[in-house]
Amino acid sequence: MPALSRRRFLTIAACAGALGTRASAAAPEVTQWHATALGARTTLSLAHPDARIIAARVFTELDRLEGIFSLYRADSALSRLNRDGALSAPPFELLECLSLCNRVHNASGGLFDPTVQPLWQAYARHYTNDAPNPEDIEQARKLTGWQGVTFDSSAVHFATPGMAITLNGIAQGYIADRIADMLARDGLRDIMVDTGELRALGGHPQGGGWPVRLHTVEGAETGTAHLRDMAMATSSPMGTRFDPGNPAGHILNPRTGTPSQAEWSLISVTGPDAALADGLSTAMCLMDRPAITATLAQFDGMRLAHLS
Repeated sequence: MPALSRRRFLTIAACAGALGTRASAAAPEVTQWHATALGARTTLSLAHPDARIIAARVFTELDRLEGIFSLYRADSALSRLNRDGALSAPPFELLECLSLCNRVHNASGGLFDPTVQPLWQAYARHYTNDAPNPEDIEQARKLTGWQGVTFDSSAVHFATPGMAITLNGIAQGYIADRIADMLARDGLRDIMVDTGELRALGGHPQGGGWPVRLHTVEGAETGTAHLRDMAMATSSPMGTRFDPGNPAGHILNPRTGTPSQAEWSLISVTGPDAALADGLSTAMCLMDRPAITATLAQFDGMRLAHLS
């Protein structure tokens, strides 16, 4: 099955002056450290004398979290759950992320539904060779439904054999939160965690918020933001397509079982939590403007930062 790469629409300027923020000549130099998690580049930006040690610790934690959430590691907790249909003694992080999924699922009227994974696999498999077979798509659709996922501290269970979940619509944000929270417990500040979604811990070391450029699907810069103690997540249904010649994107509508027809090209959400911003921006790709407003109103501090 092909692995569709996740497009990135947010870029960070390591130097505050790159986006017009004034910095003194004695301002600390920001360094960036890179790794890969969940198939995407992760960047840690900070100015600290022990930056190398901090980055090494962060990347060790990233590897541990990838061992929980990766769909591409056969031994990850998520892969074992999807393979076996149940997982005993699930990691705390998986349970916490599933609880967040439940919140976003309920708030979005079911438009955020991680159980679309069998459908996603069916579309990805068929578009590699030919148009999807309607019978295969309908069979995969029967394996969806968030109500078929139960979980507590002892186990996670699927109601139907063959069910599977993907956390790609929330896990990048969740991992950014976990990394930022770990650094905050160590008393660290003024760090940006970029897993594809952003979590700013404090502000930019040279002053002001962390400058972030927002790009369209075509790559043009469409705006900027300055993040301080804030998360930002962006989704685009057209960022990845199963078929380059098809106007439908990779975000599946769980109500219809079909790829989304693009109502919006780009949605950005800000708030205190990258996981919620990630999940909400994903679901909102399938909503009209009134539904977006109503959904955001259910979460303290979550704001629509960009809609086009």
